[in-house]
Amino acid sequence: MTQPPITFDDGAAYERLMGIWSRSTGNVFLDFLSPPPDQRWLDVGCGNGAFTDLVARRCAPSDIQGIDPAEGQLAFARDRLAGRNAAFQQGDAMALPFPDDQFDIAVMALVIHFVPQPARGVAEMARVVRPGGVVASYVWSYDQAASPLDPFEAAFESAGIPAQAPPSVEVTSLAALRDLWAGAGLEGIETRTIAVERIFPNFEELWSSATATGRLKSTVAKMDADAVAHVQAALRVRLPADREGRITCTALANAIKGRVRA
Repeated sequence: MTQPPITFDDGAAYERLMGIWSRSTGNVFLDFLSPPPDQRWLDVGCGNGAFTDLVARRCAPSDIQGIDPAEGQLAFARDRLAGRNAAFQQGDAMALPFPDDQFDIAVMALVIHFVPQPARGVAEMARVVRPGGVVASYVWSYDQAASPLDPFEAAFESAGIPAQAPPSVEVTSLAALRDLWAGAGLEGIETRTIAVERIFPNFEELWSSATATGRLKSTVAKMDADAVAHVQAALRVRLPADREGRITCTALANAIKGRVRA
């Protein structure tokens, strides 16, 4: 079966899949950053605004700019943050449409592994952040097979459907992130791992949330009923329900921050 490209164009569907995960991880990430108020923020790969919304609610920013390649995601983000000091536009993480030194903080939330040239993306964030400002990111720990979608990928592989890794999954370890940040000339680099969990009320909610968008949606659409049943059975083994039918999923994210040289 030909692997479809990994795309996220539906903001509402993405919210069910990763928006909830992003916010639970993002809350810990913001504790790690401990940013002062009145900062100019840039959210690179903002998607549907899940993390941008956290920044707006928790950090009292003076301004937030979000950039993402998917207009469907951006439309959701604009509605979500309507009336707040946030603006969104289409753009490329490797060629940010901003002048040098414009922001105090630039972040990538669950994005850097989708950037074809991650070093270029980090360098671009460093370029648009003022001297002394912060460049930071968090991303699923693929090196430990700890993404929320790893149990799904294993279940699909059991049906002979290979996993489709993001284009830059090799940069998701703490060591690789440190190398990227150091390579961009950032200083005072700190890292941490964030553990999160999510409880689904039943298997149906677990399955539908993960297959409503992205590569799993495209894959399931091309499968016959027997193949889908095989994958679902394999997933139930990997993620068993409790007595009430609830399913607890866990994940690990790697986080990093550094400062632009003054």
